[in-house]
Amino acid sequence: MSLEFDMADPAARPRGLDAAASAARRGDLVVLPTDTVYGLATDAFNPRGVAAIRAAKGRGRDLPLQVLVGSPDTVEGLGYGLTKAARELVQGFWPGGLTLVVRQQPTLAWDLGDSSGTVALRMPLHPVAIELLRITGPLAVSGANAAGGAPAASLSEAREQLGDLVAIYLDGGPSLDAVPSTVVDVSGQVPRLLRPGAIDLDTLRTVCPEILPG
Repeated sequence: MSLEFDMADPAARPRGLDAAASAARRGDLVVLPTDTVYGLATDAFNPRGVAAIRAAKGRGRDLPLQVLVGSPDTVEGLGYGLTKAARELVQGFWPGGLTLVVRQQPTLAWDLGDSSGTVALRMPLHPVAIELLRITGPLAVSGANAAGGAPAASLSEAREQLGDLVAIYLDGGPSLDAVPSTVVDVSGQVPRLLRPGAIDLDTLRTVCPEILPG
């Protein structure tokens, strides 16, 4: 049976964070608020949890999971051969609605899908998400919606679609901007927009003018 915590309640907040962190470490699923849409998450290094996200989303290995991090510095530990553009975009837009596809460190003991040696990283601009990530470390994540369902802009929308597949629901209120993150590939020498989203191309180019459209 799922548990739900109101993160606006000062008494419930620490209990919710502890419960979510414990669930993620076990490989159970957690729904958490972000600055874009609600996310479905688990420990990125737990094979059981990663498999559970794929099962809940009907998602194959050809669609690798993204990873949420709690600090901009984490990109240096997870990414390999980071380019100047990658560092400029991290500095300009993290935390925020920007996901960066980087070459991953070859020693990382995880299996997020068939990613050809890359990983998609984001630091969300949401206090609940950041607090949880600072406890857990990197979390594998996908949108908190069923396969083919609409992105969840509230906890109730996530719960309607995922039900008891999720162990812990963290309620951070409705999303203020329910648009998925923008995705930019910085794994090569020339950055390329893969998915438009929360941050538009013109805004990205104020920091990194060489980004190519998708």
